[in-house]
Parts: sequence; C-alpha cells; structure tokens
Amino acid sequence: MDVDALLLSRLQFAFTIAFHIIFPSFTIGLASYLAVLEGLWLTSRNEVFKTLYLFWLKIFAISFGMGVVTGVVMSYELGANWSVFSAVAAPVIGPLLAFEVLTAFFLEASFLGIMLFGWKKVGPGLHFAATVLVAVGTLISAFWIISANSWMQHPTGFARTAEGGLIAVDWMEVIFSPSFPERLIHMTLAAYLTTALVVGAASAWRLLRRPDEPESGMALRMAIGMFAIVAPLQLVAGDLSGKDVLRLQPAKLAAIEAFWETRSEQAFHIIAWPDGRLEANRWELSIPKVGSLITAGSIDAEVKGLKAFAPEDRPPVGLVFWSFRVMVGLGLAMIGLGAWGAWLCWRGGAERSTWFLRACVAMGPAGFVAVISGWIVAEVGRQPWVIYGVLRTADAVSPVGAGQVSASLLGFLVVYAVIFSVGVLYILRMIAEGPAVGSEEALPEGLRAPGSAMAAAPLDPGQGGAP
Repeated sequence: MDVDALLLSRLQFAFTIAFHIIFPSFTIGLASYLAVLEGLWLTSRNEVFKTLYLFWLKIFAISFGMGVVTGVVMSYELGANWSVFSAVAAPVIGPLLAFEVLTAFFLEASFLGIMLFGWKKVGPGLHFAATVLVAVGTLISAFWIISANSWMQHPTGFARTAEGGLIAVDWMEVIFSPSFPERLIHMTLAAYLTTALVVGAASAWRLLRRPDEPESGMALRMAIGMFAIVAPLQLVAGDLSGKDVLRLQPAKLAAIEAFWETRSEQAFHIIAWPDGRLEANRWELSIPKVGSLITAGSIDAEVKGLKAFAPEDRPPVGLVFWSFRVMVGLGLAMIGLGAWGAWLCWRGGAERSTWFLRACVAMGPAGFVAVISGWIVAEVGRQPWVIYGVLRTADAVSPVGAGQVSASLLGFLVVYAVIFSVGVLYILRMIAEGPAVGSEEALPEGLRAPGSAMAAAPLDPGQGGAP
C-alpha cells in the first residue's frame, strides 16, 4: 500500500469526520430529550423532570460546543485536501451546506443562548419554546447534511458544464435523491438510540450506587422506553436502507455480504474472511440461500457478486463486511436490552436488577460505535467514488504533498486527543456526581443559580450593600 497524499487525505478526513459524528449523534437526540423533559415539567410540575433537565442541559452545552468546533474544521479540510472535489461539486454541494447554516445553525444559535442562560430571565413558555426550537434546529441540520451525503451516494438532478463542473438542474431531485428518506430516518433513529443509551448508562451507574435516587430511576425508565420502541424501528429502517443499496449501489451490497459470484440462492455469511486477492472468502460460516432472501426478499432472487464489477470499481471488502456486522450486532443487542428492560419494568424491578443495570452501563458507548460502523459501511462502501459514478476519490484530491498532509494529520491527532479527553472526562465527572449537580440546591453556599437575574449578587444583602 502506497502512503501517498491520497491515502493520507482519506485517513485525515476519516479521522476528523468519525470524531465529529460522535457529537451530532448525541446532541440531536439530547436536544429532543431536553424538550421532552421541560415539557413534562411544565405540565406536571414534577421536580424530578426539572432536575434532570438542568443536569443534561449542561452536558448538552459541552457536547454541542465540541460538535461545532470539530465540524468547522472539516469545511477548511475540504478546501485544503479536496480542492478538486470542491471545485467540481461546489455549485451543488455548496448551496446544500449553505441552507444548513441559514436554516438550522442560525435557528440553533438564535435560541441556544435563551436555552442555556435564560432559565430565570425569561418566562417558562418562552424558555420551553427556545428548547423546542433548538431541538428542531438539530433535526433540520441533520436533514441538510444527509441530503448532501445522499446526493453524493446517488447523484440526481445535475448536469455537467463544458469545463467539467457540476450544476444543479432540478433542486428537488438534488435534495430528495432516491436514498434520502430512508437514510434520514436511519440516522435520526440512530441519534435517538445513541442518546438513550448514554442516558440509560449514566442512570444505571448512579442506581448501582444510590438505588433510591428518583431522578436516575425516572431517566432509566425513559431510556428503556426508547430502547424498546426505537431499536426495533431501527431494524426496519436499516432493512429499507439496505434495499436501496441493492438497487442503487450493488457493488457496496456485494461487499457488505462478501458475495463474490453472481447467483440466486446466495448464502448469508454470518462471519467470513474475505480476501480481495483471491476474490473469495478464505473461510466462512454461512446459512445457505438466506442471503438472497435477506437482501432481495426472495431465495430465488439473483444478487450480483463482486466479480460482476471491474477490480478498480470494487470497494474494500473486509472493512465494509466487518463494520456492517458490528453495526447490526450492536443493533440486535439494543433490541435485546429494550425487551429485557420492558419486561423488568412490567414486573416493577428495572431499577433493582443489578445485572440489567450493569448491562446498561456496558451498552453506554454502543450507540457511538454503531454510528461510526454504519458511517464506515456507507462511505467506504461507495469507494472508489467520492460522487458515485461521477467523480473518483483519486481524482478529487488536492495537488498537495504527502509531507504536508502528514503534518496536518499529526496536528489533528494531537489536538483532537486533548479536546476529546478533556471534554469526555469532564462529562463523565458530571455524570458521576449525578443529577443534583444541575439543580439549584447543589450550588455552593452563597451562590445563585447560573442564568438567574441576580446571579452575581450576594445572597446576604448586608454583604453587598444592596439597597
């Protein structure tokens, strides 16, 4: 394998986007969770919901900030390392990203301040509206990003210029490319599951130490509800997305399933060791005929194998094959966790089951791992194309040297390691201290709640000479 500017640029983009995708996956779900918590508090006046809201609001603020910082870096990276792609596709991709800024980021930025600092400065109705609008903004952001990515997966509604660039001729076809609806649903459900797993893990961790903490008990039951409902829906959404891959990107599907020969009655490979040089699997554990049934809906359906495509048009098989199985395996584990939790709730003992609480803690990072695995399947699986069937990745890279890309990649590794370590350690520390750290009761003596109108004034008028 040649370590050239192309490979280094791909590694750098893969690293930065894999790092970045962690935060939107968490904050999209967390913003909606906060809106639900505040809505429940306003309607019930149950202080448990208020305490949970104030606690997770601080974690949302940290995660949202880290997501913005890591996302901004990527726009500069496109210009530095992928200038040919930027020049060719900017008339199509550029407006989609601009729409994301104009509609989603402006909405989030306009109301985020009220959400974070307006708890006692505005009325409860306006504060709730700000929380809801921030949650809506995160979903709108996902809409435009998935739209741009779906167009790169299956470009429609465009034309080539005489200079070789691309222009949009039908914006509806650009925005709503054929795989867009299923991919948007799949990603949104993944974000909700990721958040639910983190909330469930944090709550379970607290309950293992303080079994009678009401906030953690409530949060755990809410998380179980998300596992039980959303995880099975995600299985359906994933299957629909897979049907799109079969129809639009058959080479990717062949890599996902390690199919080498085109045939009907394809076997389903549970595990295998694909070898691109041999153009075969070195070994495999398979179920006969089930592969065609799962991918095409019929045992007799013919499904293309990788040998139907020229070697230079095939994606890397091993990475795609195993990433898909990690994603699906974790998804099945989430369904099992939801069913287990729902059964325990029905019996009235989810908070007291030590083994279930330990399982929730262990599954805490599973959403992030599944999202990154799914991203690898989607992005590595469409190689060697950066815009499928239109522009090869090798033709999209900037004319830069390997040394320059190596230096910037090393810089990203160091800076991101510091940012990620500090941010995650701080969040874990807050989780270890529990929901009380977000409530007004937990403030040090003599301090008022952050965001209150009199936050800077002393509690004792005599100390500050208040009139």
